Amino acid sequence: MELPKVADQSALNLQRKNIDSTCYTIGNNWFRKSNSGLYEMYVEGTPFERGVINGKLSGELIRSQEDIFVAQFSKMVPSTTYLHFLKYFIGWFNRDLPDHVQDEFKQEIYGESFSASPNYDYIGTNYARLMNYHAAHDIGHALQGMMLVGCTSFGTWNTDSADSSLIIGRNFDFYMGDDFARDKMVVFYNPSAGHKFMFVTWGGFTGVVSGMNEEGLTVTINAAKTSVPTGAATPVSLVAREILQYAKNIDEATKIAKSRKMFVSESFLVGSANDNKAVVIEKTPEGMDIYDPKENFITCTNHFQGPELGKLSSNLQQVNESASSYRYERLRELLKEKSPNTPQKTVEILRDRGGLHNEDIGLGNEKAINQLIAHHAIVFEPKKRMVWVSTSPWQLGQFVAYDLKKVFEMKGLETDHEIYDSAQTIAADTFLLTKAYQDFNTYRQLRDQMKDGKEVDPDALIAANPQYYHSYVLAGDYTFKKKNYSAAKKYYETALTKVIATKGEENHIRKQLELCNTKSGK
Repeated sequence: MELPKVADQSALNLQRKNIDSTCYTIGNNWFRKSNSGLYEMYVEGTPFERGVINGKLSGELIRSQEDIFVAQFSKMVPSTTYLHFLKYFIGWFNRDLPDHVQDEFKQEIYGESFSASPNYDYIGTNYARLMNYHAAHDIGHALQGMMLVGCTSFGTWNTDSADSSLIIGRNFDFYMGDDFARDKMVVFYNPSAGHKFMFVTWGGFTGVVSGMNEEGLTVTINAAKTSVPTGAATPVSLVAREILQYAKNIDEATKIAKSRKMFVSESFLVGSANDNKAVVIEKTPEGMDIYDPKENFITCTNHFQGPELGKLSSNLQQVNESASSYRYERLRELLKEKSPNTPQKTVEILRDRGGLHNEDIGLGNEKAINQLIAHHAIVFEPKKRMVWVSTSPWQLGQFVAYDLKKVFEMKGLETDHEIYDSAQTIAADTFLLTKAYQDFNTYRQLRDQMKDGKEVDPDALIAANPQYYHSYVLAGDYTFKKKNYSAAKKYYETALTKVIATKGEENHIRKQLELCNTKSGK
C-alpha cells in the first residue's frame, strides 16, 4: 500500500513527557487513565501531526489492542489455512482502499502507524494494517453476516424530552472478547480544519462509531443487512468521522454521506442541536435514504426504515428473520413507558434486559436492548454539549459525564487530574449486586469452557441462565456431540419453548431435533 506524501514529518521528533505512570503530555496534547477506568486523550494539530501525537501518547494501547485483535481473530478462525487465505483475500479486496479514503485521514493513520507493533509484519506494513483495521467492521459484517454489531440507538426531543431538548442514547454491541473492550478511550480532537469533536474508540482506531462535535452534532452507526461487497470503498467509520468533523447540522451531514461510496449497508443516526431533532441516514453500496419519523422521537436497530431502502427484499428478510424488529418494538415500548425522557431514563433504557412486556427472555438474548456484550454505551445532550460514557462492565458501570465546552477550554494538562464532571455521574446499575449477575458470569464461564471442548455439566449451565434459549441449544449441541441423543432432544425441545433471537437459530434447533430422532431410530 503506497504511503501518503507528507512534506513536513518533523512531528516524529516530538517526545512525550511523563506526568506520572498513566499520564503523558506532548505540548498541549495529553493522555491519562481516569479513575473511572476509561482512558482519556486530547489531540490537536494537522493530520500527520495528530496521528504521530496520538501514536506517541497511546502507543501502549495501540500495540496491546492489536495483540488482542489478532489473537481473537485467530480464535474465531482457528484454521491456519483459512487465515492465510483471508489475509490474501482481504489484501486483494482492499488493494484500492486508499483511493476511497480522504488524504487527511490517510496522513493521520500514517502518523499513527509509526507507533504500531513491529510483531505483525507478516500480515502487512504498519500503515497497511492500520488502514485495513478501519475496514474490519465492514468486511466482517459483510463476509460473515454474523451481525457482530447489533446496536440499538434512539433519540427524543420537544414533548418527548423532559426539558424539550434533544437526547440521544446508544449501545455499541460490538463484541470481540472481553479483553478487546477492556481499554476504552474517550478522545477529544481539535483538528486544524473542521470542528472540534469527541468520540469513543480503542487504540489505533481513528474512525468514529459514537461521537459528538462542538456544534452539538452527534453520529452513531448501526449495521444493516448487506451483501458481500465487490470492491473497496470508504469504511463506514471514516464516513462517520468525516460527518463529525465537518458537519454542523443534518443537511451538511447528509451531503457528506451522499458523497461517499460505501462497502456495506449501514444506518447513521445523526442528532443535531442546531435542528433540535435527529434523523437516520441509511446507506447501501447502491443507494441512500433519509428516515425522518415526523415525530418527537426516533428509534434505530438493525433494519432500514426509509421509504425506499425499507422495501428492499434483503431488509424485509432482516425484519422477519433477525432480532432487529423485536428489539425495535421493545425500544418503542420503553420510550412510551418512560416519556418524557431524561439522560437518567436513557441510561435505564440502554440497560434494559427484558423482552416485550417485560418478559424474562434470559440474559444475553440478542432480542434484548442490553445484550450484556456492549463495548460501550453513550448518552448525548447536544444542546448542552454534554456526553455520558459507560464504564465497565458493558453499560452496567457508572456513566461519567463530560462537558465538551470545558474540556476544549483546557490549555494542556499540567497535573494529572480528573476531567469528567463528577456531579453529573449516573450511578452504576444495582443489577451488579444481585445473584442474577453472579449467575450470568457463571453461565459465561461454563459456556466458554464448553466451547473450548472442556467437560461441563450441561444442567449447571442451564441453571445459571434458565430462561435463555441458547443455554438449551448449547446443552443440546454438547450432548449431541457425545451421542446422547435422547438428552439432546429434550434440550432442543425446551429451547423451542423460549424466545429465540433469530430464524436461523430456530432452524438449527429444528434440524438438530430431526437428527436426534434419526440417530435414535425414532
